[in-house]
Amino acid sequence: MLAKKLTVLAAFTGGILACLIFTAAGYPGLAIMTMFFILGSAATSLDRHRKKAFAAREEEKKGRNAMQVLANAGAAAIAGIVTLFYPQLAYLMLPAMAAAFASATADTLSSELGMVYGRRFFNIISFNPDRCGMDGVVSLEGTLTGIVGSCIIASIYALGWGWNISFFFIVLAGTVGNLTDSILGAVLERKGMIGNDVVNFLNTLTAAIVIVLLELFL
Repeated sequence: MLAKKLTVLAAFTGGILACLIFTAAGYPGLAIMTMFFILGSAATSLDRHRKKAFAAREEEKKGRNAMQVLANAGAAAIAGIVTLFYPQLAYLMLPAMAAAFASATADTLSSELGMVYGRRFFNIISFNPDRCGMDGVVSLEGTLTGIVGSCIIASIYALGWGWNISFFFIVLAGTVGNLTDSILGAVLERKGMIGNDVVNFLNTLTAAIVIVLLELFL
């Protein structure tokens, strides 16, 4: 969905999710989702000609589809739905929403900017040198950029709901989600066992679960 044209259905899906998140989390929630799109769009557009070898051809032709929108924002939407039906759980679900977007942002920035600025690439499981752009391949530069992305999302959360320990929890959960994305990519996606949409959804869901556990037990 980032920086590439959305299909009509994807744009409609994104609009529905934005309305849901705004209803559940107000302007701070909408700002978090908007920032995810802005940062992702900018990162995806940067030096695109250098990344063409890794781009999906169908995606280039047809644009991002609705499933890809749901993969990135679905976990946050689930947190929003829980908030609407169980307002007493907002203290858990609002950080979970932010963490899901922090993970999605970290994943996008680390992947897109890592391809541009990364110098050494290695498999996250074996730590052996590997080819840039392959599933489960990371770089130090990309990982650090992902952490910065999580910090930006956490800052918007803090501006909306106050500066407290949740800021650090969001950054941590977003980073864990991003690393989970790479692990799933190396272990399952590279073998064709799951697709990229599933990986993206699971990494954001992982981040949401991590922060709920942190909020409950720390």
